[in-house]
Amino acid sequence: MNPVQLSIFANRLAGICDEMGALLRASALSPNIKDRLDLSCALFDAAGQLCAQAAHIPVHLGSMAYAMADLVGQRDWAAGDLLVVNDPYLGGTHLPDVTVVAPVLVAGELIGFAVTRAHHANIGAHSPGSMPVSRTLEEEGLVIAPQWLKRRGEWQVPLCRRLAGLDGPGPLPVDVPRFADFAAQASSCLAGAHRLAELAGERGAEWVAAAMGALNRYGERRMRQRLAALRDGVYRFRDWMDDDGQGHRDIAIAVTLTVDGERAHLDFSDSAGQVDGNINCPLSVAAAAAYYCFRCLLPDDAPSCAGLFRPITLEAPEGSLVNARRPGAVAAGNVETSSRIVDVVLGALAQAEPEAIPAASQGTMNNLAMGEGGERPWDYYETMAGGTGGHALGPGLSAVHSHMTNTLNTPIESLEEHYPLRVWRYRLRRGSGGEGHHRGGDGIERELEFLAPARFTLLTERRHHRPWGLASGGAGAAGENRLNGELLPAKVSAHAKSGDRLLLASPGGGGYGPEKGHQGRR
Repeated sequence: MNPVQLSIFANRLAGICDEMGALLRASALSPNIKDRLDLSCALFDAAGQLCAQAAHIPVHLGSMAYAMADLVGQRDWAAGDLLVVNDPYLGGTHLPDVTVVAPVLVAGELIGFAVTRAHHANIGAHSPGSMPVSRTLEEEGLVIAPQWLKRRGEWQVPLCRRLAGLDGPGPLPVDVPRFADFAAQASSCLAGAHRLAELAGERGAEWVAAAMGALNRYGERRMRQRLAALRDGVYRFRDWMDDDGQGHRDIAIAVTLTVDGERAHLDFSDSAGQVDGNINCPLSVAAAAAYYCFRCLLPDDAPSCAGLFRPITLEAPEGSLVNARRPGAVAAGNVETSSRIVDVVLGALAQAEPEAIPAASQGTMNNLAMGEGGERPWDYYETMAGGTGGHALGPGLSAVHSHMTNTLNTPIESLEEHYPLRVWRYRLRRGSGGEGHHRGGDGIERELEFLAPARFTLLTERRHHRPWGLASGGAGAAGENRLNGELLPAKVSAHAKSGDRLLLASPGGGGYGPEKGHQGRR
């Protein structure tokens, strides 16, 4: 393919992914998907190699790119099939992130897959929001091994009822709100499959397969060229998780990055072992975080495909924090440990090309899950913005989601309409960004009042170890969690009474470079 043809093809695939995301957002019911946009959409070739993705959630799509080949291989795919899975040890992230896969067949020939992944606030954990302070995977909710959600166009009703939270036999739960988001994912997948089949109908299945191969080879060439521009060498960086929620503190994540010509190797062997709490993560999540860092080295016009990641290899001992064994708990590994993996990989890359890398961003998603049972049960989950790191060209951004999450905030109007909550404070946390020639961005303060009794869970980080600065820039401020003014741990599950107020203050980003007139100051 010539460059013009390849560019048109890449943008057409990306457009299909964007359309899938728009349809999923429009047809979902939960604020998690329709307001926060905690969703991802992608297209894969017949071998399970990523070919295109929309600019959604990096941790979703990197992990899918790492594990899809094993997930879709050796299955008897038929028209109208939908596969569903959320098992973190089989290519998932954590249990609330559910993946739905639709095959694309043209004249009976498999040419690819359309895939969605979306966050479900209720996946069956005993803790509201399905983000508990857990010790085992089973405590975190329903584990869905790969199985048919639809088979040859027919809904698999017993599974659908389990996903809807219903016991025993009965009809398809079309009127159950909890099932609506699964149906929305199914519609989005089928729409993507239809669009890709249309393209194959125009140009031929063989042409599409050849174009997908050419796209991935081009992506590999782009990444090899970028790696070759880095300074060869061995670079090490270490950072720490605050705690695991089970009494263990200052848990190390360390990487040794080897850049050798057109290849890069990441070795996490010096990281801590698997812990009792839920900050463990499967290797697919660690890979997603690492891939994301290298993707950020490339300009926007580079295709987001599996070829980009072929020159990058990973090594991590099984049973470590970043390559956990079943049944280790992983609810926070996907959201918090992935953020720290980004920090250490970027810290290593900053030694290979200092002016290309920013200081540390907030390094946490500030996870808040809450809800209550009873006659009018409700579940809610959100992540919160913070500051990003300053960099060689300017200051960091304030009040944004960064790195492994790409969600939006939940608008106050939507939050107060759907749940017994009132927002008392929602503002910038002035001065929380690290000092430096280019300051880090500021975090936020968000204070919620409970209008009814509820149980809440916090899974947060950077409450002890602050986001680091670069080139003698200062660290960003650590985050804080408070209930009625009293300081809370970084990871906690507790009950709130009507009238209680919960405040989350998110970290600021690290600063870059020494302040003017303070050249020796760190």
